[in-house]
Amino acid sequence: MALQDKLDALKTRFETEMAPPEVVAVMHRVTDELIASGQAGRALQAGDRAPAFTLPDPDGKLVSSQDLLARGPLVLTFYRGTWCPFCNLDLQALEEARLEIEARGAFLVAVSQQTAANSRKSQRSNNLGFPIVGDKGGELAAKFGIRWRLPEDLQAIYKQLGADLVAFNGEDSWTLPMPARYVIGQDSVVAYGEINPDYTRRPEPSDVFPVLDQLRRL
Repeated sequence: MALQDKLDALKTRFETEMAPPEVVAVMHRVTDELIASGQAGRALQAGDRAPAFTLPDPDGKLVSSQDLLARGPLVLTFYRGTWCPFCNLDLQALEEARLEIEARGAFLVAVSQQTAANSRKSQRSNNLGFPIVGDKGGELAAKFGIRWRLPEDLQAIYKQLGADLVAFNGEDSWTLPMPARYVIGQDSVVAYGEINPDYTRRPEPSDVFPVLDQLRRL
């Protein structure tokens, strides 16, 4: 089953069986406002230069984009956290595609604002063979133009649903990245960018295959 089909089924189940209508209404309103803001269109896109980063994995080992790019292209995915079931489906789909990504000479790295302990939980529960790096406060997400702040009514709902971002992220900014997938070439230029202000929408991992194939031919 395609990733988006799984996400659509999860969205239907959540909105019809798990969440009351007033909660769904707030979530829809905030998503619509984020889409209408145009922020996704102002984020880094294909052709832009990606910022360099050095961030820790859950064990404290530093992961450097410059070191990875010296060896091959980088597939970078920003996700919200281990508390988000949509993100977990996305990570699982990426893991299924990981060997094909690596076969094309590329490296796969996930970025999250959550604490190291929660990233370890994400790696275990989703059986990931690629690193998750910690972006405390969403500073790297901000450089990519995808960090945004949740309004207070949505903050309250997240707390009710057990997704208190202060606890999960270890800081109180109440910010998240819009889910985003990037392919960065060895010249640090973005070859592919997909940003989703609607967190229930994600690109298929296989969408990066032809991009990576093209980079290999250059």
